[in-house]
Amino acid sequence: MSKLFSILLSLLLSLLLLVQSFNLDLVDVAQFDDFLTHAQFHKEKYGDSLLVFISKHYGELKEQHNLENSEEQQDHEELPFNHQTCSHFSIAFVIIGVDFLVLKTAPAADTSSNFFYQESNYLIQNSDIFQPPKAA
Repeated sequence: MSKLFSILLSLLLSLLLLVQSFNLDLVDVAQFDDFLTHAQFHKEKYGDSLLVFISKHYGELKEQHNLENSEEQQDHEELPFNHQTCSHFSIAFVIIGVDFLVLKTAPAADTSSNFFYQESNYLIQNSDIFQPPKAA
């Protein structure tokens, strides 16, 4: 049962990472109704299919469509996936060819001892409890 739970949890996390890599937000999900309404408007007014509609608003025909239909600008701003994204990149600088002077020191010898073994005065080892069993 725990293996099944682990597999399901890892699949759920993988799906979550996949959805996040598409940069989906809850705002985009809420604006999906506007997407369908505007797509229906394009189908009725221009006779556009869904692929042409997507190309006009997200693809190669976007600039031309915005220039020709500037009165629809308010509707275009309410479509999903039109938000700005910010990506941060980490850059590692590697310096090659610079020799750093590292002084070598001799290892310190430990001459003092902090532990001295002393035998216990209690003779518990002579009691019968710690002796091996004897044959009767």
